[in-house]
Amino acid sequence: MIDECLAVEFRVQNDDCPLSEATRAVDVEIGAQPPQHRSDGYDLLQFGSPKSERLTRVLDDDDRISYLHVSKTDGRYRYRCLSKEPCVVHRLIDGGLIVETLRYRDGAAMIFGAVVGRDVLKGVMEAAGETVGVKLERVYPLQSEAKESPSHRWDLTPAQEECIRAALELGYFSIPREATSEAVADELGISKSAFLERLRRGEAALFHQLFS
Repeated sequence: MIDECLAVEFRVQNDDCPLSEATRAVDVEIGAQPPQHRSDGYDLLQFGSPKSERLTRVLDDDDRISYLHVSKTDGRYRYRCLSKEPCVVHRLIDGGLIVETLRYRDGAAMIFGAVVGRDVLKGVMEAAGETVGVKLERVYPLQSEAKESPSHRWDLTPAQEECIRAALELGYFSIPREATSEAVADELGISKSAFLERLRRGEAALFHQLFS
């Protein structure tokens, strides 16, 4: 039996996946389920985003996507489609990565997941090393981190926790303020609007749980 389970975070840039390219054209964050590779060679993609007619048009105009279906609930769009273009995340999954969350923004993907044991991590890292644009951002023991992580305690998304942590460390909350929103966004490698949106959503989640 293998007792050690490791949490890992990867950042993927320069991926030709339709979802990555769509977020280069549209300022929106896409949250996706891991792509399912079908026997006919297509990937089944299931994902969601804030309401965006422009994103829908960009996806619909992409020749690599077929059977695009959109449902609209609670101010969000949920999509299902088939894609001819395989996503880089497949190589990591084949190497042994268990994907928990997959988010696209500004042409990049953030992959949060887990591996069972160091040997599996080695296989995932070998797969990542053979893929252009894949960078390991973080690795840590899953059990100990889960007990301490604010995202688990306060029901934040990993992206929200990352924004709040970076803002705190850079002095964004200091009086007087030691870092601008642009500086924190640059540190995170995202746009100013993306940083402010994640920060506000994270603050709203925290305040709701504190005062409800």
